[in-house]
Amino acid sequence: MSNKVKMNAVRAGAVVAATTAMVLMSSPAFGLTPDDGDDPGPGLSVAATLGLYVVTPIVLFLVIAGLVMVGGKKTDQKSD
Repeated sequence: MSNKVKMNAVRAGAVVAATTAMVLMSSPAFGLTPDDGDDPGPGLSVAATLGLYVVTPIVLFLVIAGLVMVGGKKTDQKSD
């Protein structure tokens, strides 16, 4: 093997090791034991969850896309 191939293998191994270490350290090991300051609010209903995480992003995307399209049409008319 050439020296460059060995260096790439060492670099790839270091990246994999670092990524694995970060994933293991960030896992919620004590996620089930509540802290002293925890005060969770009431849970969301199914409709509220869908509205917050599905409908709202889609509506925002459509509004932004519409604004971009309107701005693009005004620019295209001037370039004739």
